[in-house]
Amino acid sequence: MKKTLIIAISFLLVSNGYSQSEDSLMIKKISDEILMNSKAYDNLHYLTKQIGGRLSGSPQMVKAEKWGVELMKESGADKAWLQECLVPHWVRGGSDKAEAVYKDAIKGNLLHTKNLDVLALGNSEGTKNKNITANVVLVNSFEELEKKKDSIKGKIVFYNYKFNPTFVQTFRSYGDAVQYRGAGASRAAKYGAAGVIVRSMSHSADNNPHTGSLRYDTTLPKIPTMAIGLKDADWLSSQVMNNKVVSVTIKTNAHFLPDTIGHNVIGELTGSEFPDEIITIGGHLDSWDPAEGAHDDGAGVVHTIEILRAFKALGIKPKHTIRFVLFMNEENGLRGGNKYAEEAQTKNEKHIFALESDAGGFTPRGFSFGGSPEQLKKLQSWVPLLYPYGVYEITNGGGGADIGPLNRTFKTPVAELGPDSQRYFDYHHARNDVFENVNKRELELGAVNMAALIYLIDKYGL
Repeated sequence: MKKTLIIAISFLLVSNGYSQSEDSLMIKKISDEILMNSKAYDNLHYLTKQIGGRLSGSPQMVKAEKWGVELMKESGADKAWLQECLVPHWVRGGSDKAEAVYKDAIKGNLLHTKNLDVLALGNSEGTKNKNITANVVLVNSFEELEKKKDSIKGKIVFYNYKFNPTFVQTFRSYGDAVQYRGAGASRAAKYGAAGVIVRSMSHSADNNPHTGSLRYDTTLPKIPTMAIGLKDADWLSSQVMNNKVVSVTIKTNAHFLPDTIGHNVIGELTGSEFPDEIITIGGHLDSWDPAEGAHDDGAGVVHTIEILRAFKALGIKPKHTIRFVLFMNEENGLRGGNKYAEEAQTKNEKHIFALESDAGGFTPRGFSFGGSPEQLKKLQSWVPLLYPYGVYEITNGGGGADIGPLNRTFKTPVAELGPDSQRYFDYHHARNDVFENVNKRELELGAVNMAALIYLIDKYGL
């Protein structure tokens, strides 16, 4: 079976005009260098344990930026710099609390209380140093919200929309459910709700609440909004359905401070033949505050720097200029990605490709690609070269959030590493997104495949 696979891979490579021996040997060298000498895991340990969560505007953001630019230099960048951008400065302001008061289902009017595991959503407004107490209205969809709109005034709306378990690609479940986190507050405020609780964007088996950004409609009241852990979400749903009346008291000190200065961290290897043509590789340096941002997106940060280190260690001199970018403020504003594209446009730069890692440090499975059908076909012809390292497909439709502005501004082809997604939303935006939940081997294989793809694009173009 193995011999048959090798013959098939060799045939595909030869039939597509690529040197199986030359390219496969070079990619093997890249793989060996990273798997034997990688600094990615150690770099991730420092980022998560010494710096920690890196919310835009926080002191940890500043510390991470300084660390990033120095590490770019140490890893061999021809030059490294900070690109200034204004970022939002949202502050959690302490612990978020929610307490339910409910009747004993058996003993009638006997009241009980239960603390719920909650986190204020990013960009949400707090309760302004007071408690808000109100009965809960259970809503399982926006359609149900419309049906109950006359009973919502003064209440706390609880969106209990679940991740769809039938989607094998879990990002589809996220894309389906995240509208309740993003728009749920304003849609409830339209009917006079006092606050909102949202079922966490996860299908995990634990009770960790998952934060993430919301978007207020500025024409409506900005009501406090929290995410709730899945076990408590199931409990609260059951209580409302069985007891009919459940009261919840919420308190959060979340608030905005004025915008502050942040930076993209940029390192560069200057192209030997086409220095004015730029390939960008990146991940985002900011993270949410409950944890360490290990998978989201510490993994993408250290992937990016590891590719730089490996290219320098192997003496690879790229034809095109390669930019290694640690973007700031992906999580609650995308200011860094927008600034990078804006400055590129101002300088009339030529960006020929961009690659992002923002889906965790899990085993690589493929890449998603946003470009022309002809470009996609060319990338897909390289899958046999990547197959020994875990990548088995390159699919249409993709590219990360921070490189999206490049695609929109210049029509730059973009791609994103696609690791196995089954565990990603167990950790996404939650307190368990910590270094200990990243596997060293899986993390390094992500860097191997990204480096291999960049090597091929730099050599053959798109």
